[in-house]
Amino acid sequence: MIRGLEHLCYEDRLKESGLFSLEKRRLRGDLIAVYQYLTGACKKVGEGLFTRACSDRTRGNSLQLKEGRFRLNIRNKLFTVSVVRHWHRSPREAVDAPSLEVFKARLDGALSNLV
Repeated sequence: MIRGLEHLCYEDRLKESGLFSLEKRRLRGDLIAVYQYLTGACKKVGEGLFTRACSDRTRGNSLQLKEGRFRLNIRNKLFTVSVVRHWHRSPREAVDAPSLEVFKARLDGALSNLV
């Protein structure tokens, strides 16, 4: 706990310290992992995790992923399923970043605009 912020609620403490909420930090880590996988940084570790959508009619960013369909709702909680929806909503300039550091900076800007 940071001294002087004990009396503030969780949201106000986050604003004062300049941090994201735990949910946004988890999402940020997941999207960084997807970026590393798609750019080839961890090719052997995540072999076959995601399938790219092969269509020229994609909206949003240029690296669209194929969403799996399952009969059981429990599979919607898997990493490879849950992160695809957020990846598709990521801004084009973040996804097309030339390096991981640039991706992180652009992703932080996009996440700070989320409510």
